[in-house]
Amino acid sequence: MANTYIPDVSPHQLSKGEKFSQQFIVTQGVYEGFVQTFNDRNPYHVSDEAARQKGFAGKIMHGNILSGFLSFFIGECLPTKAVVIQSQEIKFHKPVYLNDALTLHAEVADVFESVNTAEMTFHFANQQAVKVARGKIFISLL
Repeated sequence: MANTYIPDVSPHQLSKGEKFSQQFIVTQGVYEGFVQTFNDRNPYHVSDEAARQKGFAGKIMHGNILSGFLSFFIGECLPTKAVVIQSQEIKFHKPVYLNDALTLHAEVADVFESVNTAEMTFHFANQQAVKVARGKIFISLL
């Protein structure tokens, strides 16, 4: 008989106003893994020179690296694993660079018990406390 994976589905329910934070670092490994996996070699993401010609301090990181951090946060950092992402919206305000230390600040904006869904708002801030992205995410509470 094969072992069946049973996720940690703690009875914790998210509550409106509940706040969370999680730190992430955009390491060389994260960057290279994204490029290798998705093959996105846009010049502004892979060339310091090309990015500087457009006014950036150096090559800018792919915005969807932040989406990956969001996925990790929802799936691994909330007090329950009984969740899946329904939708997410992210707006990028400032560039993110290699080795930036980002803090994700998230808050439960609302809980819709009738459809077992929570809405969370969030923003990412860099090591200078500059907001680089913000958005909202809807998650199913399984």
